[in-house]
Amino acid sequence: MTTSYRHETSEMPGKIFRLAILAVVLLPVRGLAGGSAEIEGVRLSGDAANTRLVIELSTPVSHTLFALENPPRIVLDLHGAHVGNDRRKLPAGQGPVRTVRSANRDNGDARIVMDLATSARARSFMLPPDGRVGHRLVVELEGTGTRAAVATKTVAGQGRDLVIAIDAGHGGKDPGAIGRRGTREKDVVFQIAKRLAEKINAEPGMRAYLTRDGDYFLALRQRMDRARAQRADLFVSIHADAFKNRNARGSSVYVLSTKGATDEAARWLAERENAADLVGGVSLDDKDHMLASVLLDLSQSAAIDASAQVADRVIQNLAGVGALHRRDVQRAGFLVLKSPDIPSILVETAFISNPSEEKLLKTAQHQDRLATAIMRGIRGYLYDNPPPGSLIAMREAPRPGEPVQHVIVRGDTLSAIADRYRVSLSELRRHNGIKGDRIRIGQVLRIPYASGS
Repeated sequence: MTTSYRHETSEMPGKIFRLAILAVVLLPVRGLAGGSAEIEGVRLSGDAANTRLVIELSTPVSHTLFALENPPRIVLDLHGAHVGNDRRKLPAGQGPVRTVRSANRDNGDARIVMDLATSARARSFMLPPDGRVGHRLVVELEGTGTRAAVATKTVAGQGRDLVIAIDAGHGGKDPGAIGRRGTREKDVVFQIAKRLAEKINAEPGMRAYLTRDGDYFLALRQRMDRARAQRADLFVSIHADAFKNRNARGSSVYVLSTKGATDEAARWLAERENAADLVGGVSLDDKDHMLASVLLDLSQSAAIDASAQVADRVIQNLAGVGALHRRDVQRAGFLVLKSPDIPSILVETAFISNPSEEKLLKTAQHQDRLATAIMRGIRGYLYDNPPPGSLIAMREAPRPGEPVQHVIVRGDTLSAIADRYRVSLSELRRHNGIKGDRIRIGQVLRIPYASGS
């Protein structure tokens, strides 16, 4: 497999969401039980939905994290550490964080407190050095606000819109792969993602949701979490591949591997905070371990099977745009594909390390062709397998032999329309007096019958 070294089988260290770094703090911290640690930087960043405090350390320290109410605040105790006296350089409040303050406790711990405007859940974790920065203690706040939800609608008697989460890879300080001409992966995939979102939003019964709508960093699980928070019906991650051999070229589409699914299932069952999450619409918090395991396995199996079907549709359509690096759907343990109840695919649009493909990726025309191909694959699958309760699922099915009409929209092709309505291409041409394949937006086609609708 020629997928580049950089792709996401584990979380990458992230520091920036939407806003710039607010402050850097150089406060000495000394371990009281032998040895010493130094806080090399403290930053607060975030947006309305996610906020992150990052403490850079010369060495890792043990810590305790907990929340208090009346007033709401998040408290972090660094065990056996000492905060210096210069607290004026602590970052100013931002968004839901009103203030950040620190103190030395009598038991020898250093305490950092975030005073909040509203209650929030928090989690903390240590990140090891990655060659660019050293040890980091990260505190993430969840539920501090609501990022604008995707605009969906439900029409009485017609069903809801389907939500397709589009994930533009990388972003912010993580540029992704970089071509020889300096083209950054994060830039081109964001343009493709936006074009795909426009096409999805133009389709009746579908709405797009961009996991990132600007150039900022998102941790991999945040991308998954944002899609799940929007109750997405499908997750599509957009990337551009890279390899040391400049001749490597073409598109590939990935779904989650069996091992990746097994590892994620173990994580979900082991981590208590996941227990109350809905998996396939079923809560696991009141199930014993065996039943929860079976339910999770069923949900994962259904999601992976659906993912493979979507991926196959997408790769078939990408074949009409350019070369394919892999003609069959590939399987890997990419973290962004691990949602247990959302069909998820990762599209490698081209090799940015290939000079000719890098040049194409920079053009609006090729970006649009790639977005159109992905859209055709998505639409073909969803029309053949519409989720229950959706507008597409509840569309009125024509009776056998009853003519129906189809209005051409951007991205339509005769072959795709014939496939959707289960009619032969020659029959579709004959009933509409079409000799070639040229159609135009707004043109109305007569569909003579729809035997499998």
